[in-house]
Amino acid sequence: MNPTVDPTAASHDAVVESRTLTPHVTLGRIIMLVNPHSGGVGPNAAQEAEAILAEYACEASVVALDSGQFDTQVQAALDARPDVLFVLAGDGTAGTIASRAGPDGPLIAPLPGGTMNMLPKALYGTADWKAALKLALEQGAPQCVAGGEISDGQVTKAFYCAAILGSPALWAPAREAVRDGKLKLAWMYGRRALRRAFSGKMRFSLDGKADRKAEALVLISPMISRVMDGNTGLEAAAMNPADATQAFRLAAHAVFNDWRQDPAVTTKAIQRATIHGRSRIPAVIDGEPILLTHQAKVKFIAKAFQALAPAPTATGDAV
Repeated sequence: MNPTVDPTAASHDAVVESRTLTPHVTLGRIIMLVNPHSGGVGPNAAQEAEAILAEYACEASVVALDSGQFDTQVQAALDARPDVLFVLAGDGTAGTIASRAGPDGPLIAPLPGGTMNMLPKALYGTADWKAALKLALEQGAPQCVAGGEISDGQVTKAFYCAAILGSPALWAPAREAVRDGKLKLAWMYGRRALRRAFSGKMRFSLDGKADRKAEALVLISPMISRVMDGNTGLEAAAMNPADATQAFRLAAHAVFNDWRQDPAVTTKAIQRATIHGRSRIPAVIDGEPILLTHQAKVKFIAKAFQALAPAPTATGDAV
């Protein structure tokens, strides 16, 4: 004779067997936005995310982003005020949603679903979105993320890791290709960067001081800077390779060790900057390439948004 099954006990056992959520914040309601068309996501990501979230004792919904409904879907997710809003998409989409959430919006957890994944790597230390999702759910805590904002008169973009302005910005894809073991691709990117180098230095001013000239200006957030102490400003690094030999040396430092060791680099902490070029300025903003107009302004934002991530570790920057 089969024993009588108590449905209440069965439900209780299911809850007990659920994975443990982080003790640092309440995660009762979760929304996850997924862009299935992003290069690092995949067509089955929404279903895979639902399966992972089902392992935790929380109310979760997964929304596949539609390019024609993007703004509506994002705003609906923000208006729902979940305890955390996960974003599995490219670097640009994740940054846009974090910017729209702002410091008073829900916690944002940008998962690695793009190409360079600078912000997710800085927060979770991995390019595996499933590992990052579980890490945030089980160890996450509210983290105030500082950043910067660049405006060129036509577009305004926020960044939370780094902005590289000038022709050496083209070294960023080369570095990522080397890290991924794609040496042929890295060589192609490197040759393109060298062809663009030495086409004319930019003029820039830091915190209203006198103009200076440099091949490139790198602006680094406190989250990944090795030299900033707290959310007190952006680390500004001016790069001035004088010829191809120095450019190769600087590129080697950028790929293999701390590029600040190079004598062609000088750094300081700033609150704002203005940049002027003879022509349009190539840039990489949190991993996203963009062509700015011939002048741009940058300002530091001490409280850009609140992220759900483990406590930061002293791993250095990932620029």
